[in-house]
Amino acid sequence: MTLIAPAEPATTVDLAGSSVRELNQLLHDAPDGSSWVVKSPVGSHNIAVGITADIDVAVEGDVGYYFAGMHQTGRATVRGSAGVGLAENIMSGVVHVTGDASQSTAATGHGGLVIVDGNTGARCGISMKGVDIVVGGSIGHASAFMAQAGRLVVCGDAGEALGDSIYEARIYVRGEVASLGADCVEKEMRPEHLAELADLLDRAGRPEDPADFRRYGSARNLYHFKVDNAGAY
Repeated sequence: MTLIAPAEPATTVDLAGSSVRELNQLLHDAPDGSSWVVKSPVGSHNIAVGITADIDVAVEGDVGYYFAGMHQTGRATVRGSAGVGLAENIMSGVVHVTGDASQSTAATGHGGLVIVDGNTGARCGISMKGVDIVVGGSIGHASAFMAQAGRLVVCGDAGEALGDSIYEARIYVRGEVASLGADCVEKEMRPEHLAELADLLDRAGRPEDPADFRRYGSARNLYHFKVDNAGAY
């Protein structure tokens, strides 16, 4: 991982004396290359949503719903835990949570990288459309439901109905899987998958060995309409 030192000292915003709306406006107006530190988040919702500049935002504490929603570029870090909808609909850039995240992490994400060092709740990566997600711990039930593209890496265990109705996303799990959803199957781990997984783990700063993971994906029996079976629909 390449780290680039900020060109100028970080600007600090304390939410004990500023509103989330004021903070988000500052971030929307921020120049590329600037760094920001947010103090006293106390679980506030919608922090750092819609960032479109190549900036670095670090939040010192827990955040609530929809942190870094619609994130388009730059890096946003939570030094704590996050509520529902972390990085929902992320397009690019990096969002990193050092603690745990609640349900629907990176839901509908189109691109970028979402890293959660701890665990996530249910529906992690639901309807993901190209985002990469690396979870250091375990994930809840119905994760990667209707996942269309992207990669989901789970260093711990996965809950029930993993990958239900999955399309072409790839899932890598190191621990146990409680159950697979409809049309989700275990697949062969070929050299290209080991290389892909090694790159994802490296970008997330994870120490795990790719050889310890299993791969899951679509059996491709559910989402293709088959005219021979038209009478069964």
